[in-house]
Amino acid sequence: MTSANSQSMKPATVAKKLGIYLPATPQEFQDSVITRADFAELQANPPEWLAELRRNGPHPRPVVAQKLNVSISGLARGGIEEALTTAEITALLQAPPAWLVAERSTHAAVRAEAQRVKDEAAKQDAKKARATAE
Repeated sequence: MTSANSQSMKPATVAKKLGIYLPATPQEFQDSVITRADFAELQANPPEWLAELRRNGPHPRPVVAQKLNVSISGLARGGIEEALTTAEITALLQAPPAWLVAERSTHAAVRAEAQRVKDEAAKQDAKKARATAE
């Protein structure tokens, strides 16, 4: 049986787990196979290139979407198909274009509805549990 530390991951998987844009990483990282121990070390003690990527980007679309508080689909609808740097994200937040304002509003409404559905389901579960206990 293989131990957990000897399992390896592809660079794309590691980049996704670290929230970094793979094409912006050093070539040696892109060409390597990373073990789980190496991954844990990257998380615990990030090298300077990793800290720099996390700080300034370019950031992958899921990170850009999170920082802009929109969905990934909202980014696509807004015409953002590529990775953005922290400076570009900040510029968008400081002077939001119309698409960003609309997508943030839509995203907030979707999240509120999801929370409402979750709360309603919890109420129904509690009601069933009370009925069963009686």
